[in-house]
Amino acid sequence: MERFLQQPCDPRQLSPLTLAFMGDAVFEVFVREELVCRGNCPVNKLHRRAVEQVCCQSQAAAAQRLLPLLSQEEQDVYRRGRNAHVNHVPKNADPADYHAATALEALFGYVYLQGNLDRLRLFFTVIRGEESAFPA
Repeated sequence: MERFLQQPCDPRQLSPLTLAFMGDAVFEVFVREELVCRGNCPVNKLHRRAVEQVCCQSQAAAAQRLLPLLSQEEQDVYRRGRNAHVNHVPKNADPADYHAATALEALFGYVYLQGNLDRLRLFFTVIRGEESAFPA
């Protein structure tokens, strides 16, 4: 198990929106690390690039890339996240994209809280279109 803190936490007991809350941060750390490691550039450029990748449209597209390789358990978490009742969909967002993005975030939160960083790394690699770099 690999997490920042090793506090007891059973992600199966958490609501999909709580998982999405965690997953939003985890996904953003992956995006920010990738951007920073590409090279030094002004922070405002880094911010703009990160926002492009964490917006609901980009996350919905990312979710579509991951769906074929999800286990049954992960599919269930994704479905719970997609069907979660959100209180507000931003007016510039397509509701279907917003729900898919919430599902992706719930999935990332769930897998992170399981302590499976290798699985998250694989997910991020697939999202980036580099899945051939990893064995199935």
